[in-house]
Amino acid sequence: MGNCLSITDPSSEAVSEKILKALPVETPFKFPSPLPTLPQGLEVSQVSTFNKVWSTYEGGPDNLGATFFEPSSVPSGFSILGYYAQPNNHQLFGWVLTARDLSSDTLKSPLDYTLVAKTESLKIKQDGPGYIWQPVPPDGYQAVGLLVTTTSQKPPLDKLRCVRSDLTEQCEADTWIWGINGVNVSNLRPNIRGTQATGVCVGTFTWQPQNSSPPSLACLKNTKLNFSTMPNGSQIGVLFNTYSPLIHLHPDEEYLPSSVNWYFSNGALLYKQGQESNPNPIESNGANLPQGGSNDGSYWLDLPRDKKAKERVKKGDLRNTKAYLHIKPMLGATFTDIAIWLFYPFNGPARAKVKFINLPLGRIGEHIGDWEHVTLRISNFTGELWRVFLSQHSGGVWLDACDLEFQGGGSNKPVAYASLHGHAMYAKPGLVLQGDGDVGIRNDTAKSKKVVDTGLGYEVVAAEYEGGGVVEPPWLNYYRKWGPKIDYSVDDDVKRVARLLPGALKKAFDNFAKKIPDEVYGEDGPTGPKLKGNWAGDEK
Repeated sequence: MGNCLSITDPSSEAVSEKILKALPVETPFKFPSPLPTLPQGLEVSQVSTFNKVWSTYEGGPDNLGATFFEPSSVPSGFSILGYYAQPNNHQLFGWVLTARDLSSDTLKSPLDYTLVAKTESLKIKQDGPGYIWQPVPPDGYQAVGLLVTTTSQKPPLDKLRCVRSDLTEQCEADTWIWGINGVNVSNLRPNIRGTQATGVCVGTFTWQPQNSSPPSLACLKNTKLNFSTMPNGSQIGVLFNTYSPLIHLHPDEEYLPSSVNWYFSNGALLYKQGQESNPNPIESNGANLPQGGSNDGSYWLDLPRDKKAKERVKKGDLRNTKAYLHIKPMLGATFTDIAIWLFYPFNGPARAKVKFINLPLGRIGEHIGDWEHVTLRISNFTGELWRVFLSQHSGGVWLDACDLEFQGGGSNKPVAYASLHGHAMYAKPGLVLQGDGDVGIRNDTAKSKKVVDTGLGYEVVAAEYEGGGVVEPPWLNYYRKWGPKIDYSVDDDVKRVARLLPGALKKAFDNFAKKIPDEVYGEDGPTGPKLKGNWAGDEK
């Protein structure tokens, strides 16, 4: 185990313009403290040591270019399937899979190479021209990666292997690595992803030339999806205790999270359509909630009727907050996703920024019951945290581990920031504006003493494979709304805000108000975690 990466500079043409400042990619990323030692080990074919082949120094994220690497220190008997690439704007942190032929016909050398691109014509700062090669596979085989050289001479045919077609699946471009003058480079992921999907990431990249089709590449397929690589209960504990996130709530946040049991025990009510005058108290574990079915509008949850109790429960209870873990096999069970769900009894009202003016939006954005989540993606080869997904309203974003903030003191626990009232998750404190230009809904985050340490209070509520050994709580299989649907016109709130603005700003706000997402308008409680698309699928 480990993530020690090494770079060896090859002999190549000098960069046309001297780079005075070291790029982040020149520094290997290291976690603040050692990685966990799992109770049982895994044999690996994942390689994270590289020799640098070629770099460009402009274009791509932050206009710092990208670097392309050949895998090195490949285990004996294993073969390279493709090269690795990443932007220069963050530390070297990545891997590619290598493969060993156990039956003499699963891997074969390419018949030839096709030149995908020669970068001399791009007129960019670079280590001389780079040459991008696509393997030409034999009949019945697929290429799963590209090669890069610094000369026009074709690579040796035994440099790389192609994979038998029945062991591959279709793939698609994922995260953007680099681009300039109509050329774009992205890493690859399987087209179909989910808890039962068999596609496996190879860690390679695709090169999209201007005005032409990208190379034909595939990903691998796990044909024996028996989940034997997934962590058992004790391993899950080790992994989560190592990587459990620390979530900072805004210092002005008044609507805090709680545990589901606290919410039920403090007066939350179950309503049934047609019997609204006689709601039922909810047992602390949700045992009397209707199970299964569908979100048919026949049941919903609500706050206590008593005014004082309602206001108290709306504000949650940080001391009684619990993180709920969903353990998922992903990318052909080569990774474990730990989805960490937090429950808030109430989602507060939104605020708008119109140029230099900040305005409350009345009831817009309010709803009862709010589920938010963070997902850790951990390698089943090494136990290493690869990426973290931060949920943001109806979407979210993946971030590589090397781009995260970690808790101090040599901890490997990433830090996230929940936005004021809306509870969307972000990697850094500050303002993120949901809108166009300098007009939109504010998402304010900041470091504070209101912190959720997910590792201190958590419960594994579901695991999508045998061996997880998890008994799901009754509330998880409640498929209706966690808050009532309240229809009201937001026109009055919009008009009230608009009246406060001078002419030019009023027009800008009116244009923005027409684009406010449906999730912000009206008041409608959400469904629980199990009805979200990412429960059985991948994060979007």
